[in-house]
Amino acid sequence: MPRFFTIFSLLWFLLSLSSSVHAEDAGPSETVRAMGVAEVRVFNGLVEAVQQSTVSAQTSGRIIEINFDVQDYVKNGQVLMRFSDKEQKSRLNSVRSSMKEAQANAEQAAKEFQRIKRIYDKKLVAKSALDKAVAANKAAEARLKAARAKVAEAQEQWEHTVVRAPYSGIVVERHVQVGESARSGQALMTGLSLDHLRVVVELPQDVSLPARTDKRMYVMWPADKKVRIDPANITIFPYADVKTHSFRARLTLPQGLSGLYPGMLIKTGVEVGKSAQILVPATAVVQRSEVAAVYVQDAAGKVSFRQVRTGRRHEDRISILAGLREGDTLLLDPFKAMNALKAQRAR
Repeated sequence: MPRFFTIFSLLWFLLSLSSSVHAEDAGPSETVRAMGVAEVRVFNGLVEAVQQSTVSAQTSGRIIEINFDVQDYVKNGQVLMRFSDKEQKSRLNSVRSSMKEAQANAEQAAKEFQRIKRIYDKKLVAKSALDKAVAANKAAEARLKAARAKVAEAQEQWEHTVVRAPYSGIVVERHVQVGESARSGQALMTGLSLDHLRVVVELPQDVSLPARTDKRMYVMWPADKKVRIDPANITIFPYADVKTHSFRARLTLPQGLSGLYPGMLIKTGVEVGKSAQILVPATAVVQRSEVAAVYVQDAAGKVSFRQVRTGRRHEDRISILAGLREGDTLLLDPFKAMNALKAQRAR
């Protein structure tokens, strides 16, 4: 009888050890809990350039040089094109000569004023002579100022014969050709900057209020990874479109985002509230064709493969809409859980 109890105890120990081994083979686990998660409405936004403009001619002349074409990258200050500058240069030289003459006359009038003033102080000339010298001096100074203004204007017109890029960016359209005669105000080139981008999105009325109050908006980029990117600034227009009754919002994107270009569509999320949801690690969810499932373990250590319905992803976790409930034991390593399930079925 003692030998029988010894054998029975040994078998019970081995069975217990076998069960613990199977439990350990199932891998790590966690208890399913509901968490407070932000409710998000997603809309399509349009990427546009903050800096997009058309460079126009500031003077008239014949175009003799064009250095860039469509799709070329231009740095800030680089020369886009040059005009023939013979007319502007001739006018500049002419007004410079007139300024020199006005400067000489002003210096002479100032000397004459000082001379008359000294004589007047000695009571040797009448007050009318002093007044005449004062008026002549002021007139000469006024003519000198006018001459300098004409020189500045002519200088600016001459400098406008060289058209430079106002900022770094891409040329998207060229409106003129070499040899054409351009007039002042005529469009020359259109360009945009890729360094400063923003997203424009139309928000319905029910979303515009929480968006305006909390401004919890973000974009998801890259599209395949849905990485959350918080905008540098959010502006929501204070009026609705009369046709669509939607409110426009502008989200200024941080610099340095690669792969984004004006005209692209980008997903924009708006947090409109919070709700309790079951979130599980995304690595614990197994995808079999169109079916999503997880491995769970009951209190007795039995492993089962359970189909679930998944929702939105939240960084490294994913929400479960159906198939799991609070208190379930979720197996986190699908590979080890699958091996444990196979071993369980083989017994």
